[in-house]
Amino acid sequence: METLFDAVYLVGVITIGMIMILKGGNNKQFKLFGIMAVVLGAGDSFHLTPRSYALLTTGLEANAVALGIGKFITSITMTIFYVILYHIWRQRYRIRGNKGLTFSIYALSIIRIGLCVFPQNDWLNYNAPVSWGIYRNIPFAIMGAIIIYIFYSEAKKCDDNNFKFMWLAIVLSFVLYIPVVLWANTIPWIGILMIPKTLAYVWVVLMGYKEFRFNEKKKAL
Repeated sequence: METLFDAVYLVGVITIGMIMILKGGNNKQFKLFGIMAVVLGAGDSFHLTPRSYALLTTGLEANAVALGIGKFITSITMTIFYVILYHIWRQRYRIRGNKGLTFSIYALSIIRIGLCVFPQNDWLNYNAPVSWGIYRNIPFAIMGAIIIYIFYSEAKKCDDNNFKFMWLAIVLSFVLYIPVVLWANTIPWIGILMIPKTLAYVWVVLMGYKEFRFNEKKKAL
């Protein structure tokens, strides 16, 4: 079931992203949404493809190297995902200036990626140290908190019904991800939380796609 879910998710989110990139026209917001969706799906494929292979063959521990490389790549692409989402926020609400906020997002993303590169992460070890999983996710969580706040405040201020739950989708993704970081090594079944966490990201993408489809229908009238 997990393997089937992963396949449907990867094909679905990348397809949606490509549609928005190719048909978004001059709408920068839809283009960014499309790029973000492709980055999400392509990045996750580096982790989910070897995971699916491992589940169907010799098991997770026997494929630790491929899984570790996949987790490393996904950690970087998820950081890029949030940087793009920040720019979607700027584009949607026509934010100008805020150089300090932009600097903070980029600084946190660089720190996060830098921490991911440290050899102490021991990516290729199936039982990688939990401590470094926590360290590299601190700047990531701060980024997430900033994105949650800015989407919540702007959607409320602008009475943006289409994106009024964007903040909630991001909150859910972090709430479901944190237990996996902390306890997946000692309580393996905790890893199942990655499925609803993934669905939270799909929700983010679908919010953009829903508006894209609405816009396409308006143009066709």
